[in-house]
Amino acid sequence: MKVVQTVVRPSAREEPDFSPLAAIGPNLVLVFGAVNALQQHARAIALAFPRAQRIGCSTAGEISTRGVEEGALVVTALRFDHTRVAQASTVLASMEDSFAAGRRLATALPVVDLRAILVFGQGVQINGSAMVGGMVDIVGTQVPITGGLAGDGCAFSQTWVLDEKGLSNARISCIGLYGSALQFVHGSFGGWSPFGPARKVTRCDNNVLLELDGEPALAVYKRYLGDHAQGLPASGLLFPFAMLGNDHHEIGLIRTILGVDEAAGSLTLAGNIDPDGYLRLMHASTDALVEGAEAAAQAARAMLGHSGDGLALLVSCVGRKLVMGGRVEEEVEAVAQVFGQGATLAGFYAYGEISPFSPAVACRLHNQTMTVTYISETA
Repeated sequence: MKVVQTVVRPSAREEPDFSPLAAIGPNLVLVFGAVNALQQHARAIALAFPRAQRIGCSTAGEISTRGVEEGALVVTALRFDHTRVAQASTVLASMEDSFAAGRRLATALPVVDLRAILVFGQGVQINGSAMVGGMVDIVGTQVPITGGLAGDGCAFSQTWVLDEKGLSNARISCIGLYGSALQFVHGSFGGWSPFGPARKVTRCDNNVLLELDGEPALAVYKRYLGDHAQGLPASGLLFPFAMLGNDHHEIGLIRTILGVDEAAGSLTLAGNIDPDGYLRLMHASTDALVEGAEAAAQAARAMLGHSGDGLALLVSCVGRKLVMGGRVEEEVEAVAQVFGQGATLAGFYAYGEISPFSPAVACRLHNQTMTVTYISETA
C-alpha cells in the first residue's frame, strides 16, 4: 500500500500539480476541502485521476499530515496492493429520505467479500443517524462504517460531496473496501462534560426536538445559553446535548444543534432523539478534548494487528474546533504521536462523525467527537 498527499492552500495561484499522486497509480483518492477550493479544483482532480475512485466533501476545516488547514484542499492518493475498491452514491431527496437513502447506498455496493465502508454525506438537510441506520439495516453490524457529514465552515447553509460524478449538494456517497488483506480499525471519543440537570424529552419528531419537561425546547435551551443564545445555531456547537436513557444513564452519544425554528420553538439535531430518554447539556475544555482525541487514536491502535504504514482518517466535529481555537492543532498532534511516522493523516472538521463504538457494535452517528479510522494492508 502506498499513500501520497498534497495540500493546495488558498494562496496558491497556479494550477495544482497532482502528478506525484498520480504516479503511484492510485485506486482511491480522498478529497477534503473548503467549499471554494472544491469548486475551483474538482475538474482538475477528475482529470488527474481518471481511473481512481474519487470521493470527499466540503469541510469546516481540513486535516493533513501537516496539521489543521483553513480554506485549503487536502488530496490524498492511496494505492492498495491487495484491496479492491467500489463506489456507490444516491441522491438525498429530503431529510425524511435519510433512512431510505442509506438503504439505497448500501444496497448498491457489491456484498461479496465486503470488509468496510467509508461514507460521506451532505451535512445540513440530513438526518445522519437515520442514514447510518439505513446502511446498517442492509450490511449488518459486522461491516464497519466510518466517515462523516460535510461542512461549510460554520455557515450551516450548503455543503458539498465529491464523487466520480462530480460535485453535488444533494448526494451521499460511499466507498466499499474488499479483501482479506485490508486492515480497517477505528476509535471514537468525546471529552465533553455534562452540566445542569437531565431534561426529559416530552415531544420530538425523529431529530427535531420540540419539548423538554413539557416546555418548548428552544426556550429551555436559550435559558441555559444566556448571551450565547444570540449566536444560534452556530453557538450551539459549544453546548451540545448528551443523550441519556430512560434510567438517566449516558448511552455514549452526543447530539449537535443544526438549526432552530423560532416559530415552533424547536431545535433540529444532527441525529435521531430517543423519545423516551433524557438530554443533558455538555461543555468542554481544550485539555479534555485533546485527551479525547488521544483516546480515540489509542482505541484504534489497540485493534491494529501490525505497525505498517497506512492512512489515519480523522473526522472531528467543528464544535471541538471552536472550543479549542488556536490550540486545535493539539488534537491532531495527539493522534499523530499515537500512530507514529508511518501514518499519513487526512480528514476534516465535520457536522457529524460516523463510526462504531467498538468492534462488532453497530455504527452510529456521533457529534462533538473525534473519530479515527486507520487503513492499511497486510503483506
